[in-house]
Amino acid sequence: MDLKQRIKRGFDIFFSLMVIVFLSPLFILLALLIKISSKGPIFYMSKRVGYKGNDFTCIKFRTMKHKAEKELGKLLKKPHFFKEWKRYQKLKKDPRITLVGSFLRKTSLDELPQFFNVLKGDLSVVGPRPLSKDEIEKFYGPKTKKMLSVKPGLTGLSQTSGRNLLSIKERIDLEQGYIESQSFLLDLLIIIKTIPQIFLCKGAY
Repeated sequence: MDLKQRIKRGFDIFFSLMVIVFLSPLFILLALLIKISSKGPIFYMSKRVGYKGNDFTCIKFRTMKHKAEKELGKLLKKPHFFKEWKRYQKLKKDPRITLVGSFLRKTSLDELPQFFNVLKGDLSVVGPRPLSKDEIEKFYGPKTKKMLSVKPGLTGLSQTSGRNLLSIKERIDLEQGYIESQSFLLDLLIIIKTIPQIFLCKGAY
């Protein structure tokens, strides 16, 4: 690990610990709201591909109905949902999302548990968005090696440049640009820009 990587890792640990400690009451409140508002677990666990292709389990607060994955196939049989999913890999008016989940997604509070992934070393605070193996095979193509040459991040250029309003291709292009010009100062700038995005809720759903 070179000096640049050591600085980034040290900052990741420090920043994540501060967030977890100071926002621990919020973590507890959100967990309770999820538990009492809908059936199912508090957390949503999903397999993602990390640094150099290593798999890890990404942790989020659950925002969808229990066993919502089974409903996706039925939704994508409808042309308007299929078209939207193909372009964005998201559905703006996804009927599977709970009321509490909708709030969590708009504010990105569903991603707070990922700070535990950062502490473990699976994620960095700033980096490309973590994708599943299927998504990487489908969208990265010849860019795969470069995109996996850094740790994926909790936030990044796509989160501060339009979020879900961007197509999957636009998001990947931005993240490739980040990899090519990454620096500690750029990371700080992205973190600063991320904070108002939480309150503005622009491009989040």
